[in-house]
Amino acid sequence: MNMKMIIKKKMEELLSKEFYCSPNELNGKSTVYTVNFNAKQPYIKILAYRNCIVVCTSENLHYKVRELLQSKNRDEIFELPLVYGQTIHYVPNDNYSEDVLISSNCECEYLFGRDILSLTGLTGFENSLAYDENGSTSTKGVYIAKDNNKIIGVAGAAESSTDGVWEIGIDVMEEYRNAKLGTYLVRGLTKELLARNIIPFYSASITNIGSQMVASRCDYIPLWVDTFGTILDGSSVYNDMVEGLSLEFAE
Repeated sequence: MNMKMIIKKKMEELLSKEFYCSPNELNGKSTVYTVNFNAKQPYIKILAYRNCIVVCTSENLHYKVRELLQSKNRDEIFELPLVYGQTIHYVPNDNYSEDVLISSNCECEYLFGRDILSLTGLTGFENSLAYDENGSTSTKGVYIAKDNNKIIGVAGAAESSTDGVWEIGIDVMEEYRNAKLGTYLVRGLTKELLARNIIPFYSASITNIGSQMVASRCDYIPLWVDTFGTILDGSSVYNDMVEGLSLEFAE
């Protein structure tokens, strides 16, 4: 199986679990409505993959949302006013070059597994390395850059719900940005993960042009888009404005 097919298979396994659908449905041309029976709050998450749309909801919203979206096209479905935020997810190109073509004058180092605990307490790198109150982190591998022993950039990868698939995040201190350091670190971590037979993917908000440029420079290609959250679960910054609507749909 070539790299392109391995990546496709792994990502479809990941999406099937997250959106409660089958690989066959993902490769179809229909709008699929599924239920996340584990959702404890009003839940809506929408996915666009290839020619397929998946609308996954909590059980109490399933029929209401399905009725609301009947006959809507892809763009109209993503304009559903009950959700907010869209994220583009990228995967390495199937002919991804392992050579890191961008040079860096910084000292760089890979850390994996328990070695990452040496960074406990480090702050300011929440997209790539975040610790909980117990000092634990979901990050499994990092590629860090130092300037005079000061950490100035971190590319980190956390294991997803599918074996052998890790999501990469990147943080670079503001004064060191616009020098392609983020690109250098993401390319380096991608190279190392692929060498370890781990498939990485990279995510960027549709409003974060800088992050999308990093993905492009690192030879990543977009594979799917999904919504970030739902205004019905209280996570929206405009929650006070939609509280009445939330109560109506949650009944």
